[in-house]
Amino acid sequence: MTKSSHILICHGTACVSSESREVYKALEKAIDEAGLADQVRIVHTGCFGFCARGPIILIHPGGVMYCEVSVGDVKEIIEEHIKKGNIVERLLYRDPETKEKKTGFDAINFFRNQTRVVLRNCGQINPDDIHEYIAKDGYKALGKALKEMTPNQVIAEIKKSGLRGRGGGGFPTGLKWELTAKSSGDTKYVICNADEGDPGAFMDRSILEGDPHSVLEAMAIAGYAIGARQGFVYVRAEYAIAVERVSHAIEQARELGLLGKNLFETDFAFDIEVRLGAGAFVCGEETALITSIEGNRGEPRPRPPFPAQKGLWGNPTLINNVETLANIPAIILNGAEWFTQFGTERSRGTKVFALAGKINNTGLIEVPMGATLRHVIYDIGGGIPDGKNLKAVQTGGPSGGCIPAHLLDTPIEYDTLLELGSMMGSGGMIVLDESDCMVDIAKFYLEFTRDESCGKCTPCRIGTKRLLEILERITEGRGKEDDIPLLQELAEGIKETSLCGLGQSAPNPVLSTLRYFKDEYMAHVRDKVCPAGVCKKLSRIRIIPEECKKCGLCARECPVGAIKGKPRETHEIDPEKCTKCEACLKKCPFGAIRK
Repeated sequence: MTKSSHILICHGTACVSSESREVYKALEKAIDEAGLADQVRIVHTGCFGFCARGPIILIHPGGVMYCEVSVGDVKEIIEEHIKKGNIVERLLYRDPETKEKKTGFDAINFFRNQTRVVLRNCGQINPDDIHEYIAKDGYKALGKALKEMTPNQVIAEIKKSGLRGRGGGGFPTGLKWELTAKSSGDTKYVICNADEGDPGAFMDRSILEGDPHSVLEAMAIAGYAIGARQGFVYVRAEYAIAVERVSHAIEQARELGLLGKNLFETDFAFDIEVRLGAGAFVCGEETALITSIEGNRGEPRPRPPFPAQKGLWGNPTLINNVETLANIPAIILNGAEWFTQFGTERSRGTKVFALAGKINNTGLIEVPMGATLRHVIYDIGGGIPDGKNLKAVQTGGPSGGCIPAHLLDTPIEYDTLLELGSMMGSGGMIVLDESDCMVDIAKFYLEFTRDESCGKCTPCRIGTKRLLEILERITEGRGKEDDIPLLQELAEGIKETSLCGLGQSAPNPVLSTLRYFKDEYMAHVRDKVCPAGVCKKLSRIRIIPEECKKCGLCARECPVGAIKGKPRETHEIDPEKCTKCEACLKKCPFGAIRK
């Protein structure tokens, strides 16, 4: 029986952590109690992308979207929307500027300013039902490749599309396929790199959770193109939902004959297995990933030989990341010329970003290559909260750099970002405002890369540690002016001499902040002041006398008795006693205390 209403509820990681599963169960119960089980279908989907507003549900017909839905909202949704056809306005998205309530995707800037190719099915289908993927033309591209194209024609189409690797390096995808296909060897492998480890990045995770079959289909197409019969999805074990869904998708594809032997009644055979990573950031580097699959500690190998020549167990191996692969079915099905309508001459297609930090709309977005940072931050992200000013955008995760606000009109392209001292990376994008200290930001990323270094090569193992020690001195008020050129020299040396991409890109946050925010470094070392008030040992908290209301709230809140002043007298903070806990700053209702 056809259902008259469909309720789609996000079951991506962000919404699950906000109890979307409990909302799902409450919806089931409420629908049963209302006697509507034969009229209403509930569907769990992957990530809609609007993570800041989850849990999200979408109701058809009408395409009405409700945000931040809780278990307590379920009864009203069923009674008012499903039974009576009345929209529950309090659960609608409210535009932060106009305060206008929006009912659907097309009316919300976050969605309507995107172009979705990779995320085309995420939030639209049940990722656990292969038939819903097939209804969206799923596996049609694989059938086309096997029935209508030779392996060389498949590779030629990918080359013609201009697709470049979305995992960070931007290497031409078709060229990588061609090199692997031409390598001699009876046994070849295809690996999906899902070892996404950048802080704040969740692009690959969301694709595997919301549209796993697009990746499996792409791997089979790649296997046909290069002459491989076996594929591996290497995914970190803590991505529990992604692991569960991709494993289930593999089982379903096998049951329908879309993986295994004689695919589409041809003599081509291809199967896929899941391999779990232990969460080492360095295993995002392809040779370290290969070493991990082989059962050894994840450490990079010198290149050449490249994996395309000698990879997994010494055999030619093709490695692409999740987002790169998710583009493949659409390219094969629609043609390379269709794909080239998106993006720019040097950077074709679209790019998925995890938008986070000091921005109103955090979440997962997809835009054409060449879109500007301004477009992403203001038209999609909704700008900076609390009326603060944008300071910088950090792209490329811990391997990327910080781009200052005056370069906001920079187009997002591989080569353009590199010229600015940053990189595309896998797609992390962290927005920073005036309250962020750029020296502290560089230190934060150095702490991460220092901890994640495998230790195999000296420049990365020792160099990142020394860089971090200098940054710690500077942020603690022990820095010297000589530290600035030392930072520059050491960072450049690590970049040039490290074995793999982790070490070669680890200095980027330092080099880019030195390039654009050198005045902040000088303030730390010369004036012993942190302009943003972030570095505690270089910041001061004081009461503005002309704004103090003499209420005494701050003095009563101070845990160490550092605030002097009798009732109805202007108060002062004793800098010798102050621990900079900020309790007084948070307590003052008049904004008379500043950092």
